[in-house]
Amino acid sequence: MKTIEHRINGTAAGSGRAAPVYDPATGRQQAGVLLAGKSEVDSAVAAAGKAFESWGTSSLSQRTRILFAFRELLVKHETDLAKIISAEHGKVIDDARGEIVRGREVVEYACGIADALKGGFSDQVSRDVDVLSFRQPLGVCAGITPFNFPVMVPFWMHPMAIATGNTFVLKPSERVPSASNLVAELYAEAGLPDGVFNVVHGDKTAVDALLEHPDVAAVSFVGSTPIAKYVHERATATGKRVQALGGAKNHAVVLPDADLEFAAGHLTAAAFGSAGQRCMAISVAVAVGDAADALVATLARKAREVKVGPGDDPASEMGPVITAAAKDRVENAVATAAAQGATVVVDGRDLPVEGDGFFTGPSLIDHVRPSMDVYRDEVFGPVLAVVRAESLDDAIALINANPYGNGTALFTSSGEAARRFQREVKVGMIGVNVPIPVPMSYYSFGGWKDSLIGDSPIHGPEGVRFYTRPKVVTTRWPRVTQSVEAAFNFPTSS
Repeated sequence: MKTIEHRINGTAAGSGRAAPVYDPATGRQQAGVLLAGKSEVDSAVAAAGKAFESWGTSSLSQRTRILFAFRELLVKHETDLAKIISAEHGKVIDDARGEIVRGREVVEYACGIADALKGGFSDQVSRDVDVLSFRQPLGVCAGITPFNFPVMVPFWMHPMAIATGNTFVLKPSERVPSASNLVAELYAEAGLPDGVFNVVHGDKTAVDALLEHPDVAAVSFVGSTPIAKYVHERATATGKRVQALGGAKNHAVVLPDADLEFAAGHLTAAAFGSAGQRCMAISVAVAVGDAADALVATLARKAREVKVGPGDDPASEMGPVITAAAKDRVENAVATAAAQGATVVVDGRDLPVEGDGFFTGPSLIDHVRPSMDVYRDEVFGPVLAVVRAESLDDAIALINANPYGNGTALFTSSGEAARRFQREVKVGMIGVNVPIPVPMSYYSFGGWKDSLIGDSPIHGPEGVRFYTRPKVVTTRWPRVTQSVEAAFNFPTSS
C-alpha cells in the first residue's frame, strides 16, 4: 500500500504518523498519508521563507511565463488529476474534470497579473511633487482546504499568492491528499523555483502550527463555519491576514412563472451533483404558491432517474459520499426529518448497493419547516429539502432569516421579480435561472453572514488585494538651481 508524503522545497518529505486514505466507492483503504507535526510545518515554512527572498523580487514576466507553462501542464494532465480526485473523493470523472477547469480559470486570471498589479501615478500634485502607488507581496502564505474540491478550492488561493510574489504552504484535507502532490510536481515541471509551493498533509496539529507560526503572513481557509471562526480568531491573534470562508445553506426559489421542467432539472443537478458535497450546492428549494405541487412531482421523477455508481463508471451521474460517517450523517438527517413531520418523497436510503462503498441515493423531502433539523443543519449530502412559501416576499424573508448567506438562486421569467430578488436578498452570490452561481475567476468568491468570517473574499480582484499590501510614495525632484523653502504648517497640494 502506497504512502503519500509531503512536498517540501521541491522534494518528497517522509515523516509523521500515518492516516488511512479510503476509496469511497469500495470502502477500502487505498493508501496511507503522513500527517505533519510542528517540525514538518516548520520545515515547509522555512523553505517558503527562503524562497521568498528571491521570488518576492522576481519579475512579472518570469512569474507569468511559469504560470502559462503550468496552465498548459494542467491541460495535459487533466485526466490524471480527474482520476485521482475521483478515486479519493468519489465524485464522477466528468465532475472532477469540471472542478479542474474552474480551478484552471484562476490560473488564467493569474497569468494576467501584470495588468492586475498596475499601480497609480499622479503628476504634479504640488509644485514638482508626484505621487505613485504600487503593491508588494506579503511573504509566506498558507492555505487550509477541505475535501470536497481537492483541486479547485486550493486553486482559489495559491495561483493568486504565487502570481503576486508570495510563497505558499498548502495543507489540503488529509482525506484527499494526492491531487495536491501532483500539482506540486506540475509546478516544478513548469519551472517554479523550489520552496515557492509546498504541501504538508495533516490534521489539527498541522493547522494549529500554521496558524501560530510567526513567519506565516496570511492564511486562507475554506471549510465549516465553526472552524472558519476558529481559524480567523487564532490567525488574527498572531497578526496574520485571514480569508475564512465558512458553511452554507443555499436556497433556490422557484416562482409559478418559471419553466418547471428547466428549474427541476437544474435543481436536481445542483442538489445531487458531487453527492451534494459542495458549499454551493442547493439544499433548499423554496416553492412559491402554485408552483409547489408540480415542482415536487417533477423533482421526484428526476431524483429517481439519477444514476448512482462509482465515479470511474461513465454511466454514473453521482458517486458516493466521502466516508462511512458522512453516509450515516446524511441518512440520519432523512430519518430525523421524517420523525419531525416532513414528507420523504424520495428516500435515498433505499438505494440498493453492492459492496461496502459509501453510497446513499438522492433524497427529496417535502413540507419542510424552518424549525426542522434538515433545514437548520448543513447536511452536506444528497438531500434536497422543499419549503413552501406563499409569495416571493415570504421567500426572501425566509432566506434573509437564515444565518448563512453564501449562494442563492431564483427561477423565474419575470425581470421585475429577478431584479427585486437580487437587490433585497442578503446573500453574497446570486443566480437568476442559474442554480450554482460560482463567479468566474475575474470576480471574487465570498458569501455574507456566517458564510464569510471577516471581510476578505477569495480570488479575483479581492485575491490580488489580499495577497499584497499597498505603498504610496510622494516624490519631489527639484531643479538643482531651485531653492525650495520648507513649510512648518501641515503640507497641502498648493
